[in-house]
Amino acid sequence: MSTASSAAPVRQPPRWARKSTLVLATTILALAVFGATTQTWIEVQLDPTGASNSDLHVQGSKAATAVTALAVVALAGGLAASIAGKIARWIIAVLIVLSAAGIILAAVTVLLDPLGAAQGSIAAATGVSGGQADAAATAFPVLAIVAGSLLVVCAIVLPLAGRHWTSRTKYDAGTRGRKSSSGPVDEIDSWDSLSRGEDPT
Repeated sequence: MSTASSAAPVRQPPRWARKSTLVLATTILALAVFGATTQTWIEVQLDPTGASNSDLHVQGSKAATAVTALAVVALAGGLAASIAGKIARWIIAVLIVLSAAGIILAAVTVLLDPLGAAQGSIAAATGVSGGQADAAATAFPVLAIVAGSLLVVCAIVLPLAGRHWTSRTKYDAGTRGRKSSSGPVDEIDSWDSLSRGEDPT
């Protein structure tokens, strides 16, 4: 029997389950949340009567201080998923879900009570706590909610997609067959192969 006829065909994972696709999506969404926190989340008019033009722009990192840290956790989790084993991917998925839930909760709180979320910045700017002011949320908390919701989707998909990843780390390489050298590999799979001392080409 010839080698060509005995070799099993390499089945490529669906596009949604590709490691590079999922890791890239998680990274982009986490960066989107992080970037949103650098923008204005709350517009505050310190003089509600309009007698003076005393406006205050409150960034997301000040209106919802936890969001920045949670975005970093989600980003680290997405990157770690590219080299994680089966059990580690479940742990990472849970961490991303918790981070995304925190992002969504913090952003919703800002939308529901922008004046309350801006009180710290108002006190820092005026030296008076609990003063009269008008506050309105911008679109960036909504962006954080949308990105956080999509992060939850990515986290749920992560363990399911991992079943299609045939290129494994050195810790669990023996549990699955190695990818055929004739099959196409993406950039992340190539790095995994190089880390094992294999030539992915």
